[in-house]
Amino acid sequence: MTEKGMIHGRFQVFHLKHMEYVLAAKMRCRTLYIGITHPDITAYPATSPLDEHGTTRMDNPLTYIERYEMIRGALEEFGVNRDEYEIIPFPVSSPDILPQYAPAGAVHYMSICSPWDEEKYHLLESMDLNVEVLWRRSKEEKGITGTSLRAMIARGDDWQQYVPKAAADYLVKYGIDQRIRHLYYTYA
Repeated sequence: MTEKGMIHGRFQVFHLKHMEYVLAAKMRCRTLYIGITHPDITAYPATSPLDEHGTTRMDNPLTYIERYEMIRGALEEFGVNRDEYEIIPFPVSSPDILPQYAPAGAVHYMSICSPWDEEKYHLLESMDLNVEVLWRRSKEEKGITGTSLRAMIARGDDWQQYVPKAAADYLVKYGIDQRIRHLYYTYA
């Protein structure tokens, strides 16, 4: 078991496949850093053409703090001790400042399911960071995605089954589900 591990994602909306990723990485380290990419799409927009979802408000309806609180609530629900993880910004679209955010000596655990994931893998390796691939999955094997989940929320489909209960409760309590519907029908 390593001392520090790191994962990253947009987590727009935090769903059960994200939880699978978090727990798989957490089993390999004492302290897990959960990096939220695109903490602000204005300050840190997508810079790669492969990063298809890092630029629009429709694809990024939750703020950094909303994602932070939603993830924290879901981890509490799943019994992850608060002293065993940190949630931090991780502006992967700005590699020149990424070392200011990446914890020194951490193993960067990745799930590779797209060309954008491959590009991020090579980016982190080029920065001499220790990167370990947890799994590689095809688009068909990936399961639920934030894009499909947000579309389900917008349509009023039964989306709650794909997210931790704490995340679903958070989205409803703060009207984020309504925000997603509004953005979906405004920009779709």
